[in-house]
Amino acid sequence: MLPDVSLELNSAPGEPVFVAVKLQSPSWELNFRAGPEELMRLGTIRETNWAPRRCLYVGRCAGTQVHWAADGDTVTVMVGADDETWDVAVTVPLATVDRIVADASAGRW
Repeated sequence: MLPDVSLELNSAPGEPVFVAVKLQSPSWELNFRAGPEELMRLGTIRETNWAPRRCLYVGRCAGTQVHWAADGDTVTVMVGADDETWDVAVTVPLATVDRIVADASAGRW
């Protein structure tokens, strides 16, 4: 089951543009903020791999970094100081990340 994805503009006029992203399933929810250009970097998620620490840092959640790494058809989203000692992690289908990128590129927030 794919988690729901929603993007919402989260900036005041004159401030840098940030997008609030919500990933939600029936049993969990993850919210983070990122700039539109950061979200577009998720388009390279297929080039990542957690084992050799080739992760993407995209966004902030709960005052800390969000790290992303693909493994086949799934992506692990890790929230924490770095990609080795994160505090919370969720695994989502690769299609969820593709949806974030598509919505960000189309300005759907």
